[in-house]
Amino acid sequence: MNTSATARYAGLDFGTTNSVAALAGGAGTGPQLVALDGQGGPVDVFRSALCFWREEGVRGGLDVEAGAAAIHEYLEFPGDSRFLQSFKSVAASRSFERASIFTRPYRFEELGRLFLEKLASHAGGKLDRLDRLVVGRPVHYAGSRPDPALARQRYDAMFDGFAREIHYVYEPLAAAFSYAARLTAPATLLVADFGGGTSDFSVVQVREPGAAQRCVPLGHAGVGLAGDRFDQRIVDHLVLPMLGKGGMYRSFDKVLEIPATYFNDFSDWSKLALMRNRRTLDELVRLQRSAVDPAAIGRMIALIEDELGFPLYDAVTGLKRALTEADHATFRFAGGQVEIEAQVTRAEFEDWIAADIARMAQAVDDALADAGVTESGIDRVFLTGGTSLVPAVRRIFTDRFGSGRIMSGGELTSIAHGLALVAQEDDPSAWHAPA
Repeated sequence: MNTSATARYAGLDFGTTNSVAALAGGAGTGPQLVALDGQGGPVDVFRSALCFWREEGVRGGLDVEAGAAAIHEYLEFPGDSRFLQSFKSVAASRSFERASIFTRPYRFEELGRLFLEKLASHAGGKLDRLDRLVVGRPVHYAGSRPDPALARQRYDAMFDGFAREIHYVYEPLAAAFSYAARLTAPATLLVADFGGGTSDFSVVQVREPGAAQRCVPLGHAGVGLAGDRFDQRIVDHLVLPMLGKGGMYRSFDKVLEIPATYFNDFSDWSKLALMRNRRTLDELVRLQRSAVDPAAIGRMIALIEDELGFPLYDAVTGLKRALTEADHATFRFAGGQVEIEAQVTRAEFEDWIAADIARMAQAVDDALADAGVTESGIDRVFLTGGTSLVPAVRRIFTDRFGSGRIMSGGELTSIAHGLALVAQEDDPSAWHAPA
């Protein structure tokens, strides 16, 4: 444990949906979550979102906000803004080069830097002049063919200069540090972290209190899908059929199925807002002219042009939350020539996400195999992240380990708390994630 009483350390859980920061001084001071400015007062959880709008007198002609302030700006002027969320999902994607915002291109690291600067400004100086920052990263990045080296390069550029030292630690390992603070005896711990973009797993040996190295990582695994993928399934079944998915268009003397690319992008929160560009909209207008059902494509165009990604997200995640607590719920959305009211049962939703649940369960197997530990060798299972509350996700663990070994809590804050604990260690590099 670093004993410098004046050192300024922090842990940052930069998440796909939400971000959380925790401060930890030296001399054994416990981590404290950073209170951030919110619309209704201080908050611990900061939405990982950006909103851009044109503003005269601002350098470059564009102003930007993040977190709850970004949502507020969007709700005030939805048609004149660009709301961007889940952008962490493209960190490891080689196919993502730049996001075009009002015709101005932004690289991932530029978006990330703007987000960090706004987060720090809403922290009232608490994140300024840090000596050490420990940042969480997923075990397996989101995307079909993620490039971890590219993600690391982008993270390095994003965080450059934010602290004198920058360290990267697997997010579930950080959650293990947080949970270990509750334990009074040695234990072998399986940590499962379910966020918006990724599901990550670490097996950790927790040694007795006072041990020189309390948390010893034994194995890791992950899969690049989580809550946002569940959202995609909802959009796919309830919204996209009204926007032309599965429909046909005429090409000379042939009738062909409309390319899936438009629908895949529309159901991806990190890409939906970026569809509002002249090239994509011109392509959709041409497609509308040749579509067998032009009105359906017109509805997609209206949703994109009217910048309705956030209200759609709100409706989708509202349904998902409701089905976490009840056996059935109503999905409601209205906007951009689209009006939907549909009853959905939890059983239907679980059928939609069954393939995703199977991939998560396989990643648990991979983590145990990587650690060389069997199910019987796990003393505790700690579930964290907002998606861990989905009943089908929890059953992955209750069916295999029994409810008595399942622990949870601090679903949105445990990783930041653990990262700050790692920051207090004499040498955080002992827990570095690979580059």
